[in-house]
Amino acid sequence: MRENWRIKVSVVAGVSALAFSALMAAPAVADEAADSLQEVQMPAGVKIVEGLAPVAGADAPSLEPEADAPFSAAAAAKAAPAANTCLDSTAAYGSKGCFQHNGDIVWAGDTQKDGMSAAVGVYTDYGRAAEVCINKLGVNTWATCNKDYRETGNVRLRVFRYDGDTGKFYQPETWSGWIPVDGKY
Repeated sequence: MRENWRIKVSVVAGVSALAFSALMAAPAVADEAADSLQEVQMPAGVKIVEGLAPVAGADAPSLEPEADAPFSAAAAAKAAPAANTCLDSTAAYGSKGCFQHNGDIVWAGDTQKDGMSAAVGVYTDYGRAAEVCINKLGVNTWATCNKDYRETGNVRLRVFRYDGDTGKFYQPETWSGWIPVDGKY
């Protein structure tokens, strides 16, 4: 009888510990600000590029959360994307980024009025030095960084926040998958 009591208590304790750990380990929602900012350490030699306002009449991606769902490889295989289509869209609190294969344009969108800038890091799979495109144009704007990547390569985006006063990068952050520079999945 005493053994059954111990089993029941240990099961209840185990379930409680599991529920508590699941609650505490749940990731933050992308649109929620972190309670305290955590600095992101950047590798040495990362070039910071200030983005420019898109040219007048440019077909900019949407800053709305659901409007620019990532372009799936299956959809890309069925139809070639339009020249001005962002192939991948990635978002974290306050920032949104995407890659336009025609012209190798990196888009950095600022979605939060918090005194920080949107930052989109671009990494390649062929050894080119990483660069970060910064949007200092303000909330609800896009900035573009026009690059020239190797057509046989892939890029990966890292979206996070940038404090221009301190020159530091902050989480939350998110990464895209590998995106083909030529637009062909």
